[in-house]
Amino acid sequence: MGTILTFKNAAKEFEVIDGQQRIVTFMLMLRAFYQAFGSAQDESIKNVRGKIEQCLWHTDEDDKPDKESLKLKYEVIADEESDELKKILTTGNSTPKQKNNYAVNYRLLQRWIADLNNEKPGYLLYLVRRILNNCVLLPIEADSQNTALRIFTTLNDRGRPLDDADIFKAQFYKFYLKRGTIAKNKFVERWKDLSELCNKNFHPRKDTPVDDLFRRYMYYLLAKNETKNDTFPDMRDYYERNGYKILQSDETFRDLETLAKFWDDVINRNEERFSPRILRRLYVLNWAPYNIWTYVVSIYFMGVRELDEEKFFNFLNKITAMTLMHAITNPGVQSIRRPFFVEFQNILRGRPIEFKSFKQEERFLRDRLRDIKFSNSRAVTGSMLAWWIFRDAAQELPPLGTELQIEHILAKKWQELHHELENPDALEFLGNKSLLEKRINIRASDYRLFDKKIFYLGDGKSKQGTFNLELQRLAKTRYDFTERDILDRNEKIFDAFIEYLRGQNLLL
Repeated sequence: MGTILTFKNAAKEFEVIDGQQRIVTFMLMLRAFYQAFGSAQDESIKNVRGKIEQCLWHTDEDDKPDKESLKLKYEVIADEESDELKKILTTGNSTPKQKNNYAVNYRLLQRWIADLNNEKPGYLLYLVRRILNNCVLLPIEADSQNTALRIFTTLNDRGRPLDDADIFKAQFYKFYLKRGTIAKNKFVERWKDLSELCNKNFHPRKDTPVDDLFRRYMYYLLAKNETKNDTFPDMRDYYERNGYKILQSDETFRDLETLAKFWDDVINRNEERFSPRILRRLYVLNWAPYNIWTYVVSIYFMGVRELDEEKFFNFLNKITAMTLMHAITNPGVQSIRRPFFVEFQNILRGRPIEFKSFKQEERFLRDRLRDIKFSNSRAVTGSMLAWWIFRDAAQELPPLGTELQIEHILAKKWQELHHELENPDALEFLGNKSLLEKRINIRASDYRLFDKKIFYLGDGKSKQGTFNLELQRLAKTRYDFTERDILDRNEKIFDAFIEYLRGQNLLL
């Protein structure tokens, strides 16, 4: 019936990493069999009942069961449900008022047993013997939890992988369990709130939302502990060190709550906490090609806690400039970590960051800008366009939830039909692109500028125009958008970007 993967914890108890559902199902089934046999005195039944008792309860030297001492100890976050399981296994009873899965499945097993007894009297004893004697669960005992988790990852090719957050949650639960019922119950509520906050705000490509929070916090701890190695550890390995000591702390959990609330305010644009210019900088960073910025901002916030408006604004500008420049000159997830790692201590303490060893020559940077094909599929394209439109201090953020797409000002379809460009590659230049609401882009995508004006500006009635001020100005001042306009705007964007980097002291 598959493997049961365990390890022995510090209390010398076997903790189950894989096989919980099968064990619980077997225990419920055996309890239902035991209940069905009642107090029958038939010797064969008494013998089988004795074997079931040894599975369900601890027994003394005379094999007499202690029915208050279940062999299965169930520690989960959903505390009410685990209590229900304990009641069912202890009493053998479940009422229709109980709606949790343990109770529902237990009553289902009881109905099946009753049907079997009605259809084939005497067959139940034979079935129970077969289950007790012929159903095999293969035990695998690992030497540590970490080993058990690695084995689980290897074996588990059928179900959902065990998230890092599942492991971390269990460690916190054990910590608060030792502090008493009140602390444990309070933790259950706090964890639920934390999970909801993460699920609402974080949408990582690989990890779960809660995993993402733990990763951001790990970077803060790496900076705080002055790590010397810029090859960052696997997150589960990091938190597992010294028996998960980091997670055996109320301070750690409070920090996680603080960090989650900070990001909730960022993502939902808390205007009481952040000024409009800070929110614009954060919005531009949200378009960044790499998520390293979320870790770096987490380090900064957790280090200073109280944000100084001017210092935070300068910090966001600096990391925006470095992130965009690095994406153009040296793209790659691994390489972008290095310049930030060198500045970890300055970031943590809210000091100015300089990136002294990572500055670029202007000529090289300009050549790279001209060489790159800014296709819509490249993350740096959206990043550069977001930076460009929000240079305008009058540019407001789009409403929360607005989906933006990359718009070709001179439409691809128009070029395919009319071949207006001498250099067809100019179609994909940054000078021909901008950010536009999806709802508008769908309607405007195939037209020339003259025909797009109604979409960019709106009709003053039911159809609202774009939030993008540059596109509004184009619609008001231009009849058409030609190849010359693309080339001029392209150079204008590049010149402005070079000046931006110069202002951030990132050019040699």
